[in-house]
Amino acid sequence: MAVFTPLELGDISTWIAQDFNIGQASEIRGIHGGIENSNFFLDTILDGKKQEYVLTIFERLSAEQLPYYLELMRHLADKGIPVPKPLENKQGEILFSLKGKPAAIVSKLPGVSRLSPEAKHCALVGEMVAKMHLASADYLKSQANLRSLPWWQKTVPQVLPHLNDLQKDLLTSELAAQEDFFGSSEYSKLPEGASHCDLFRDNVLFDPRGASDTSQDQLGGFFDFYFAGTDKWLFDLAVTVNDWCLAENKQDLDPVRFAALMDAYQSVRPLTAEEKVSWPLMIRAAALRFWISRLWDFYLPRNAQMLTPHDPTHFENILLSRREI
Repeated sequence: MAVFTPLELGDISTWIAQDFNIGQASEIRGIHGGIENSNFFLDTILDGKKQEYVLTIFERLSAEQLPYYLELMRHLADKGIPVPKPLENKQGEILFSLKGKPAAIVSKLPGVSRLSPEAKHCALVGEMVAKMHLASADYLKSQANLRSLPWWQKTVPQVLPHLNDLQKDLLTSELAAQEDFFGSSEYSKLPEGASHCDLFRDNVLFDPRGASDTSQDQLGGFFDFYFAGTDKWLFDLAVTVNDWCLAENKQDLDPVRFAALMDAYQSVRPLTAEEKVSWPLMIRAAALRFWISRLWDFYLPRNAQMLTPHDPTHFENILLSRREI
């Protein structure tokens, strides 16, 4: 998350009071982290009690694209998956306009991030990812993952001039391998549906039940669904594994974390035979997606308050590691 469009309390106080039933806006704070939208913590006072929400101004997604994400979150929340639920205004709308851009307000989840996850946390995430996939099976809206193969093909030529020869060879050879994979009959048989597609550690919260014993943590929920799309569930799982199951060298897979997450996922939704065969290429696809994205953000950045692009080398190293599988 970041802030591209500055927002102050005076900009929204009247709007909140007139259009919503959540009381009076009392504080708004920009959220640091991420690179796509302008995000804020929004506090209100209703009947003397503090209410907490997250307000997002969308910088790239259009008003035509956004119902897919917002209604997916509402669909999952209504099915008991712990995700932020979009807030309706007095007219029953969940998508608004603010400073000439589309905007939404969602409920704020409880809990804290665990950026150094233990096997227990990986298992909780794996189980809930599987439940989320099954809960999304009857979600009727469909919208392609906007950061999938067509975007890679368009973006790679833009970042290639910034790379050395070894990086260029790695990027172009992996893209060619993924083009073959995505066009294969095996790929076409993989189960698909609405997927988060960006379930990194900083997009998951845990509700701590003990002051220091993190093994007692319970899952608080998943958030930031604005990279979601209709995609192969195996891709969603691979994205999650590539961030949650890293070894101490930050590039290889840790066998304990990996086993915990995968076993928990398959206890809810066992992988099909086609998914098991496709796993080595899919986990490479997940690494490639984020290497390309980080190269793009690093070499072709946008101006924003509180924006710090991620180091692309991290996912370059992960891709090199996954190619050895």
